[in-house]
Amino acid sequence: MANPYLPMWEHIPDGEPRVFGDRIYIYGSHDNADTDEFCDFCLKVWSAPVDDPTNWTAHGIAFATRDFPGHPSDTDWTDGRLFAPDVVEKDGKYYLYAYIQEAAGCVAVSDKPEGPFKLISRYYNYDVDTHPDGGIFIDPGTLVDDDGRVYVYCGFLRSYMVEVNPDNMCEVIDGSLQLDIIPNTEPFNFFEACSPRKINGKYYMIYSSSKPCSQLVYAVSDSPRGPFEFKGTLVDSGCNFPGGNDHGSVAKIKDQWYIFYHKMTNNSIMSRVGCADKITLTEDGEFKQTEMTSLGFEDVLNPYRVTNPQMACVLTNGAIISERNAFDQCITKIADGTVIGFKYYDFGNHSGSAMKMLLKLDSCFTNGTIHIYADGVPLADVEKYARPIFPDEPDHEAKEALRAKAQEADTLAYEAKFGLCREGHEIGAVRFTPDCRVVTADVERLTGKHAIYLLVEGNYKGWGGHYFDGRNLFDFFGFVFQI
Repeated sequence: MANPYLPMWEHIPDGEPRVFGDRIYIYGSHDNADTDEFCDFCLKVWSAPVDDPTNWTAHGIAFATRDFPGHPSDTDWTDGRLFAPDVVEKDGKYYLYAYIQEAAGCVAVSDKPEGPFKLISRYYNYDVDTHPDGGIFIDPGTLVDDDGRVYVYCGFLRSYMVEVNPDNMCEVIDGSLQLDIIPNTEPFNFFEACSPRKINGKYYMIYSSSKPCSQLVYAVSDSPRGPFEFKGTLVDSGCNFPGGNDHGSVAKIKDQWYIFYHKMTNNSIMSRVGCADKITLTEDGEFKQTEMTSLGFEDVLNPYRVTNPQMACVLTNGAIISERNAFDQCITKIADGTVIGFKYYDFGNHSGSAMKMLLKLDSCFTNGTIHIYADGVPLADVEKYARPIFPDEPDHEAKEALRAKAQEADTLAYEAKFGLCREGHEIGAVRFTPDCRVVTADVERLTGKHAIYLLVEGNYKGWGGHYFDGRNLFDFFGFVFQI
C-alpha cells in the first residue's frame, strides 16, 4: 500500500511498529475524520506479512475503555480516551501498555500479538512521592532487554524512565525512576512520544521534537539508562505539508528499515493517518533523514492507475486533505499559488507515444490554470505565476511580508533537499473553468522514475484580484496518466 498504508478511511496515528514472527503489527491510537478531540476510546490492531507489507489485515478492536459492538469495555473504573499505546513480547506473552486520559495507565496481556488484551493492572504499582505526571505514565514506550529487564519510557515536555518487575510487568522497581532521560533542552528538545529500540547492541530513543513537533528525531546510548547522545532527524512530516504533532518509530522488515509516522488530514491536528517510508541505517549505526513520500511500502507508484488525493506528500499555501465519506477524499482550500506533490512514479520505457494527464475536479467556481511539473517546482515559477500585489490594495505590506516569509520557508526546504525541488520542470498545463469535472492535459512524454507536482494559478491578476485571495478554486479528486 502507498501512503497512507492503511485504507483511506482508517486513522491510526502514534504508530508503534513491531515485528512478531513473520508479521509486522501496528499499534497506535485511533482518530476519526470528524472530531475536535485527540483519539478515540478503542485501540485497533492491523498487521501485514513481512514478505508483503502492502497487504494489511484488520484484527479489530484489541482494547477499549467504552462498550463497542462485539467488544465490551475493558476498564470498569474509567471511560477516558486511549492514547499512544505500545506492545512488547516477553516469554511468549504480549503486553499492552496504554495511556488513558485522566486516569492511571494500565497494563494488559494477550496470548496473541493482535489481542484482544485482558487487564493485568489498572495502574502501575509504584512508590514515588512526586510522580512527574501524576501516575498516568503518558505515551509509554517499552523495552524488554536481552537480559530480561523491562524499561518503560514516558513523558510530555519532560521525559522519564522506570524499570518494572519482569515477573508481573506492572510493578515499578523502587529507586528506578530517572527524570529527563532525554533532556528538553538543546539539541534534544524533547516534546513527547518516547519509543525505545535496541539495534546492534545500542539503545535508540525515537521521539517527537519540540522544535518543530512535526519532526521525529533520535538519540543513542550504550545503556538503557543513558546518557543519550542526540543524533538528528529521522523524518519531518510538516515539511511542505500541514504540520502538527508526530509520533512513531522504526522497524526492520526483512532487510529494509522503515520509519512509521503520521500526517494531518481534515484541517485538524486531531485527524491523523499513518504513513511509512524507507530509511537508511548506515554501517556506523546512524539513520539518514528520509523524506516524506507517497510510497509507503511500494517501491514505486503506477502513474497509469488513479492516484488518490490522500496520497499527496506536498501541500502548500493552506491546502488540506478532506474526507467526504469512506469513498471520496479530496484536496480542498486550493488557492492561487498552491502546490500539490506526489512521489514517486515509474513511467516505464514506452514507445514514445503521446501522453495525457486526466485530473478529476469538482466545485470549480472560477477560471485558472493547473501547471504540471516533473521532479519539483522551481521557486522562480511559483513567483512567476503568483498574483501581483499592488501598492494600493488593502493590507499590501502584510501580504508582501507573508509572501516573502513563504518564499524563505520554501528556500529552506529546497536547501534541505526535502519537499519541493529546484530541479523540476513544467511538462504541461491545463485550464479549469467553472463547473468542470475532468480536465485533460497533453504532457511531455516521461520515462523512468519521477515525482509529479501541480502548481495552481488563479485567473485574476489585476488590482481587484485580491478579492479572490484565499478562495477555494476547486476540489481535487485525483489524476491518472494515459498513453
